[in-house]
Amino acid sequence: MGIQEAVLACLTKYVDFEGRATRPECWWWALFVLAVWVILWVMGGAILGADSGAGPVSGGLFCLAAFPPGLAVAARRLHDTDRSAWWLLLLLAPIVGWGVLFYYLAEPSMPGPNKFGDALFLQ
Repeated sequence: MGIQEAVLACLTKYVDFEGRATRPECWWWALFVLAVWVILWVMGGAILGADSGAGPVSGGLFCLAAFPPGLAVAARRLHDTDRSAWWLLLLLAPIVGWGVLFYYLAEPSMPGPNKFGDALFLQ
């Protein structure tokens, strides 16, 4: 799965917290959000001036819009590793919780079906 397919999948499943998501889908989405945020931050400051605050505002608005699909893809990714989406509450525990969640999101997919769905699309 390439970045275009992953971003399109995340945008079409904007708030779909059911099913499973592959590792590339999750990490391409994260890279896309980071890249767009940096571009908006830099371009806003370059076009309207660094003192205008346009960079942080435009980047922040984009991140706010990208937050629901980011949570959804993370929930589906946790489902793919046979974990409940309730593990996303680790986001509330800085440093240690984020590290554990990062580890869970980076784990390989569970082969075959699990309680969250079939993995036939992963082949």
